[in-house]
Amino acid sequence: MNRSAFTPGAVFRLGPRRVLESEVLEFGRRFDPQPFHTDPELAARTRWGGVIASGWHTCSMAMEMVAHGLLDGSGGQGSPGVDELRWERPVRPGDELSLVVTVLDSAPSSSGRYHVVSWRWEMFNQHGDRVLHLRAATLFPPA
Repeated sequence: MNRSAFTPGAVFRLGPRRVLESEVLEFGRRFDPQPFHTDPELAARTRWGGVIASGWHTCSMAMEMVAHGLLDGSGGQGSPGVDELRWERPVRPGDELSLVVTVLDSAPSSSGRYHVVSWRWEMFNQHGDRVLHLRAATLFPPA
C-alpha cells in the first residue's frame, strides 16, 4: 500500500484471523511463561478459567495483520514507539480477531528526515468485544 493512503481519518479493516491454541501455547512457553499462557490444566484453575494469549502475543497478531495488510510495499521504516496500549479482554484459542486501524495524523517529522503516520489500532473478537487498543506511530520516507 502506498503511504499516501494514510491520510487523517482513513480507516482500514483487517482480518479476521483465527487464534490457534498451539500458537498461544508456543508463544507463551517461549516469551511469556505464565501458567495461563502455557498449560491448559493449570490455566483452568486461574482467574481466566483456561488458556489465554499473552498480551504481547495479541500485539504480535495485530502487527502481523498490519504488516501484511497495510505496510507491505509502503516503504515503512519502523516505529519510534507506542504511546498507549491496553489489553481490554482476554484473547482465547478459537477467537476470530479483526483489526480496525484509524489514521489520526500524517505529517513530516520535526527533522524532516521522515514522514510520521500516527494511528489507533483496535482489535475485536468475534463477539465485537474490544480486546486491544493502542496508539502508535510509523515512520516513512519523506514524500
